[in-house]
Amino acid sequence: MLVAAGGIKVVDLDASVRSVVAYDLFSYPLAEFIGITLPIIEIALGLLLIIGLLTRPSAALGAVLMVVFIAGIASAWARGLTIDCGCFGDGGPVSENQTKYAQEIARDIGLALAGLYLVIRPRTLFALDNKLQPDRNSQ
Repeated sequence: MLVAAGGIKVVDLDASVRSVVAYDLFSYPLAEFIGITLPIIEIALGLLLIIGLLTRPSAALGAVLMVVFIAGIASAWARGLTIDCGCFGDGGPVSENQTKYAQEIARDIGLALAGLYLVIRPRTLFALDNKLQPDRNSQ
C-alpha cells in the first residue's frame, strides 16, 4: 500500500502538495515540504517492508505514519472539511457526499495494526533481515 500510494503521488508532486494544503493544518511552505517528501518516504518504507530489510523499524515508522494519517483525517472530519484524503493521488475539496472519512480511518487503523504485527514478528521466509542477522534461537 505504501509503495502504491507513494508511487501515485510522486509522479504528480503538485497534486500531492495540494492534498496536504487541503487539510489546512500547516503553513504553505511546510505543507509543500510534506507533500514533496511524503511520497518518497512512503515508497522507501514500502520497499523496505517488501524486501524485508530493516523490517522492525520500517514497520514501526509505517505504523506511526498511519497514526498521523488517522489524526489528519479525523481532524478534517471534526472541522467539517469536505476533502478527499489524497492518500492515493489527487486530494482536495470534494462535495460533502463524496467524503469517506470513516472508511479511510478504518483502512489506516488496519494498516497500523499490520505494522505493529511486523514490529512484534518481523521475520518472514524470504526477508533479507534473515540473511543479515540470523535468528538467535535457531543457533
